[in-house]
Amino acid sequence: MNYPNIAYILEFVFNLRSKFQLKISKNKSEKTKYPKLNPLWAGIFADILGFTMFIPLLPSFVEDFGATEFQVGLLLSVNALFAFIFGPYLGKLSDKYGRRPLLFISQAGTFVGFIIFAFSKNLTMLYISRIVDGIFGGNFPIAKAVIGDVVHPKDRSLAMSNVGVAHNLANLFGPALGGLLVERFDIVGPGLFAAGLALFSMVQTAFYLEESAPAIISKKIENWDKTILDKPNTTKSSEAHLEKSIKGNKSAIVLLIQWGLHTLAFMSVISGVTLFGFKKLNINERDIGVIFSITGAFQIFIRYVVFYPMLKKIGELKTAKIGLMLFIPTFFIIGFVNETYQFIIILLVMSFAASSVRGVLTGLLSRSIDKSIMGKVMGYSSSLDSVAQISGPLLSTTALTVWSLNFYGFIPAILSIGAFTLVFYKFELKDYSQENNHKDALTKTE
Repeated sequence: MNYPNIAYILEFVFNLRSKFQLKISKNKSEKTKYPKLNPLWAGIFADILGFTMFIPLLPSFVEDFGATEFQVGLLLSVNALFAFIFGPYLGKLSDKYGRRPLLFISQAGTFVGFIIFAFSKNLTMLYISRIVDGIFGGNFPIAKAVIGDVVHPKDRSLAMSNVGVAHNLANLFGPALGGLLVERFDIVGPGLFAAGLALFSMVQTAFYLEESAPAIISKKIENWDKTILDKPNTTKSSEAHLEKSIKGNKSAIVLLIQWGLHTLAFMSVISGVTLFGFKKLNINERDIGVIFSITGAFQIFIRYVVFYPMLKKIGELKTAKIGLMLFIPTFFIIGFVNETYQFIIILLVMSFAASSVRGVLTGLLSRSIDKSIMGKVMGYSSSLDSVAQISGPLLSTTALTVWSLNFYGFIPAILSIGAFTLVFYKFELKDYSQENNHKDALTKTE
């Protein structure tokens, strides 16, 4: 297999680069609790911003490329299908060979995908661009694994929810920016801008993100090559052990099932919401971009004014319970909106519910497993996201073309009921006192 060698070479290059960086003084006061995550946040924001610019363009594909609504839904699903296949594998490789090289490879794939997208002249090229991006779809499982490596368990739900902050900031600017760029420069505008953002993410990962994988920071770089090349049987037995440990973890399995139900319901609504707004309320690309910007700004405000204090006061499980419960009536009634302001209110409630659920559930999942399999399990979580991104657009486009628009959110609401009931399961989470304090990753690898 050639992948380990590629990862090793990249990691070796990255660590050579870090040898020449000036070390930050230990006496310098930290502006954030986990400053080593700052490059990760910048990279995540750039990745999400590139994707959110793509959302307002979906209705225009129907007119510009002669695509049907089903083909537009399939455009989203084909990306998720390949991410479903390759995401867990990239996450597992990051457990063995390092987060940084595998994250860099994933971001490079996103860059190539957006370049192809920018110069697409037909639906086939659009599909190819989304497939390439999906094959290298390790960005988010690896990013979540990095957070799990670095952040103490008691802070993980909050840290995982910061991915939601990146989503909010991206939704604040991305859709509107995508709408403006496609109006002025056609598809090449948002495509090249998104590629530039992917390139920025690669720079952040290559030169500023510190390695955090436990298997790497506990060993010296000089011993890596020997470990990888001389002991293949140890690797195979280790993989078998990891499989067994995941299967025997009931809390992790229940959390993954809950996440699967929730994310399928969520994606079934979100993936088709622009087409729903267009068909039900005649909202165009520019207006939908403005609406997403409004909901993004609202979610940022709510996150700091309501979500953080609520999480601190009532805890993770009760916060998730509130969010999961809110999704049920919200999905049931979204199909009955008749005015734009009603549509906006529904999206705002969904934004608050998402803030209360998605980061918290991911944080709980990270606390139910051992760090040595963090990348692999986060890969499973992202695979469930991919399944939702495959099935969600198909469900939403079916609801838009076959059923009455009033029933648009009925199946997502039923799925949300299932996710809500699982929140009453008694999860076994890792004890904070058993968590070792993290040392400086850069110091350990140098």
